[in-house]
Amino acid sequence: MPIKPPITDLPIKTADSGFYRGFTKDVTITAKLLVGGLIMWAIAFPDQAASVLGGLNTIILASFSYWYVYVMAFFVVLCFALALWPAAGRLKLGIESDKPEFSNFSWFSMMFGAGIGIGMLTFATAEPMYHFGSNPATIQGLTEGSTAGNVRDAYVWSFTHWGLAAWASYAIVGLALAFFSYRRGLPLTIRSALTPIFGKSLSGPVGHVVDIVAVVATVLGVAQTLGFGVEQFVSGLVRIGVGDWLQTTAADGSVSSSTAGIIVALVVIMGASTMSALSGVGKGIKWLSNINMGLSFFILIFFLVFGSTFFGLTTLFVGIWDYLVSIPGNILTVWAPTTMDTFSATVPAAVQSLPAEDLSTIYGSATSPWGSLQSFTEGLPASAASLPAADIAATYAAATDSRLSGWQGAWTIFYWAWWIAFAPFVGVFLARISKGRTIREYVLGAMIIPAVMCFVWFALVGGTAIDLELSGVADGAIAGAGQSDQLFAMLAVMLSDGMAYVMSVIVVVLLLTYLVTSADSAVLIINTINAAGDEGPKARPHILFWGAALAFVVGGLIIAGGLGAIQTAMVIGALPFSFVMVLMGLALVKAIWRDGRREAHGLATTHIDDETGGAAAPAE
Repeated sequence: MPIKPPITDLPIKTADSGFYRGFTKDVTITAKLLVGGLIMWAIAFPDQAASVLGGLNTIILASFSYWYVYVMAFFVVLCFALALWPAAGRLKLGIESDKPEFSNFSWFSMMFGAGIGIGMLTFATAEPMYHFGSNPATIQGLTEGSTAGNVRDAYVWSFTHWGLAAWASYAIVGLALAFFSYRRGLPLTIRSALTPIFGKSLSGPVGHVVDIVAVVATVLGVAQTLGFGVEQFVSGLVRIGVGDWLQTTAADGSVSSSTAGIIVALVVIMGASTMSALSGVGKGIKWLSNINMGLSFFILIFFLVFGSTFFGLTTLFVGIWDYLVSIPGNILTVWAPTTMDTFSATVPAAVQSLPAEDLSTIYGSATSPWGSLQSFTEGLPASAASLPAADIAATYAAATDSRLSGWQGAWTIFYWAWWIAFAPFVGVFLARISKGRTIREYVLGAMIIPAVMCFVWFALVGGTAIDLELSGVADGAIAGAGQSDQLFAMLAVMLSDGMAYVMSVIVVVLLLTYLVTSADSAVLIINTINAAGDEGPKARPHILFWGAALAFVVGGLIIAGGLGAIQTAMVIGALPFSFVMVLMGLALVKAIWRDGRREAHGLATTHIDDETGGAAAPAE
């Protein structure tokens, strides 16, 4: 059976004139209508939008938890397999004469800033602090929350969520795109990575659907990042004295950004990001990425010198070991919720005999992932108040799997969906800046090194926060602060008022550069996908549109239901693209295997024959 040459030409029809000149109108207009419809729906009918999105999110979490967990495990295994596979690892993302466009420092800076920087800045303090109080080990009664014995479990889960799995999802998309773009000469757009499976049919509607799914996922994934970033940016502005009007305080004492605060933050962030995107990757984005990387290292050095250094370094090395040992279990385990029937059948007889209404109330309380045994006991209905302590404990234990499932849905599944939704944006961006590197070099640079940097940040910054709480110095000031304010609260505990102010200003500047870098990179990538992989001056009006659209998506969904509404929309948007990502991984393996056979027969495997300089033969 003859070996067919690879596809090196994928024509994608773009407009020859008019406002959409150079763009695939079917993709661009459809994506704009979908995103615009979401914005108008969220603003005009916020209650309905919140209700519908919440319902869909519940269905997805109930039906696709296994899918999200196993898909992320697949990406991790595949990335390592490709790097270690001799026939794949040595392959260059381009022809043999191609050299990397950017220095290693600039490459890493852009990759890190666009991929995970802003989220890490928010969660490096907040996530270890939260897991320090509650995690699967505390839910199972293996450790006690907010004690020294719970530190290791807190970091196992922090590293799990921000480690290899996150970067593997980015890496596999970027690797597939870079392979097919620079070795095949195909457009730098999502559909190109599926050519070994769907062939030239991707020039038509099938390819359009793939790119539309990628654009919508990108918008929602970046909106999630911007939502967290806006909340922390506003908290920082309040800390440095811009004004308390940027926040509101609810009746229960919780603090959140005011409408005015959200508007101000979005105008500043999206205005700056749009101008940066207009300047392109090699100018504004590169410049801002180098700045935020420099500031990031400054803050890390600050915590290394003035923070809980020994505690943080111990946490780092012990945490990495615990994380590596836990990988098989943590990335493959899926907890299923406990049904009412199962719960009723397993609780003690004294509980089974209670009125149906009271039993339902007990079930709801026992299955809540946020409730402790103490809060469960205190909230029992009057008919159950006199139950023996052993029966109460057994009733609470009967719903352990359900609490674990709820925790996993709120944390792990949320993160997996977030990384998947972010993957088309970060993947295209990684491909854009990685031409000339080998697959092995790419995997090391795009997966392992950023993960280790996240671990260092979490250990030094989050470890200092935990140590201050354990020692009693913080006296609950950090743990009691809102998620977006915990970093600033820690600085206030550590430093004098004057030094805390200076460091808060530096953090606010870093937040702004991270937010701008993430947003401008996303806008640029959205237009690249819409323009069939092309990037140029013709994109300027569309850059303005997508910059405004991102701002309105964030603002509209926050109006509809706060950060929770953005989260639910993002989880929904990530699901279709997760299927695309699996196909991209399989297509890449198929292409590399076929290239091995082609090389064995002396056939060209790139769009340019490196020895002769001639074009490869067209595919059948």
